[in-house]
Amino acid sequence: MGPSSSRRWALKAQAVMWRNLMDIGMHLHMLAPPAAPSPSFSINISSKLASKPGKIPLHFYVPESYNSDETTQTKRVFPIVINFHGGGFTIGRATDDARWARAVVHYADAVVVSVDYRLAPEHPFPIAIEDGVDATLYLIEHAEELKIDPHRIAYSGFSAGGNMSFSVPIRLAEEYRIRKTKRDAGSDTSSAMTQEGTVIAISSWYPSIDYTNTRDERRKTNVRSDKDLPKFFTNLFDSSYLYPVNGVDLKSPWLSPGIAPNEMIKDLPENIVFYTCEWDELCAEADRFHHRLVNDFGKKVVYKKVMGVTHAFDKTPNPLHWDPKIETMYRDACRELRTVFYGSSSDSALEEAVAEGKEGQQATVTTRMEDIKFPSSQDSLATVGSRYQEPVAGSTN
Repeated sequence: MGPSSSRRWALKAQAVMWRNLMDIGMHLHMLAPPAAPSPSFSINISSKLASKPGKIPLHFYVPESYNSDETTQTKRVFPIVINFHGGGFTIGRATDDARWARAVVHYADAVVVSVDYRLAPEHPFPIAIEDGVDATLYLIEHAEELKIDPHRIAYSGFSAGGNMSFSVPIRLAEEYRIRKTKRDAGSDTSSAMTQEGTVIAISSWYPSIDYTNTRDERRKTNVRSDKDLPKFFTNLFDSSYLYPVNGVDLKSPWLSPGIAPNEMIKDLPENIVFYTCEWDELCAEADRFHHRLVNDFGKKVVYKKVMGVTHAFDKTPNPLHWDPKIETMYRDACRELRTVFYGSSSDSALEEAVAEGKEGQQATVTTRMEDIKFPSSQDSLATVGSRYQEPVAGSTN
C-alpha cells in the first residue's frame, strides 16, 4: 500500500469514527420533545452523472394531505424542498435535518426530499454535487407520480449542504445547457433529456461558499476565535473532499458558488433566504455573497445573522429541550418559502389557492437584513418561549 493509499485509508477510518459519533449526537438531538419525525417514505435512485456509479437514497417528508383521497381526486401537486445535510461532505446523514423537514411540511405545506448524497473520502468532489443534480433530475422526471410540482422547486441546506443549495442549481443549469447542446446537435432526443424544472427559491444555513479562502484566512474573520470549528474537523473535511491534493480547482463554481461567474449567479433563483452565525469562520464569505446577490444581481434576499451563536447552533445534541427560538427561525424561513410557493404565508391564502387550482409561484420575498439576538445562557427556555405566540409544531408522524 503506497503513501497515498495509506493516507486515504486513514481518512476513511477517521470519517467512519466521526460518522458513528455524529449518529449518537443526532440521535440525542432528535429525542427532545416534540420528537423529530421519521421519513414518510424513502427510495433509492441510481447515480448517472458521477464518474463513480452508486445509489442515492432519497428520504421524503410529506404533508398529511399528501395521501388523502381528496388530494388524489383533485390531482393536487405540492411544491418541493430538496434538502442537503451538513458535515463537511464527510459525515452526517440526510435524516439529520428531520426537524427542519417537519417545519417545512408544517409551515410551508411542501414536500421535503432530503438527499443522502455520497460522502468523502470515498466519494470526493464533485460527486456530492452530481448526486444532488441526479436527485433533482429524478424528481423532475417523476414529478407526476410523486405528486410534486417541478416548477415550484426550492433548495435548502446546512453548512456543506448550504454550499450545495447554491452549487447544485448552478450545476443543474450547466447540465441543462449541455443537454440543449446535444439536442440541437441531434445527438440525443430522448424525452428525459427535454424535461426541465424551475428552481424558485433557496434557503441556505451557514454555508461554506468560497474555498479560495484558506482555513487560516477564514478563522481570522471570526470575531470569537475560541468558537472556531475544531481544526481536526476542518482538516478531515478538506483532506477528504478536496481530492486529489492540489488537484481540485478551488475556484470551481461547483465548489465555491460564492465567487461563481456572473452568468451563473444570474441563473440562480430570485428568492433567497440566508441564515448565518455571528461566531462562525464562514460568516464573512456569506456576507460578501449576500452583498453580491443584492447589489450586483438584484436578487430578493432575506439575510438574517444569528448573534452570539456558533456554526451549526441548531444541531445541539440535547435530548431534553428543543429550543423554541430555533423553531421560530425555522418557522420564519418556511413562511418565506410558503409566500413564494403560494403567494402568501396565511392559511386562508393557501386554502384559497388550492381550492381554486391556482397554485404556483405568486410572490417574492422582501429583501431585508436582520440581526437576531440569540438568548444568553442565563435565559431560561420558559422565558424564551414566552416571547413567541405560536406553539412548537408537533411531529408529522
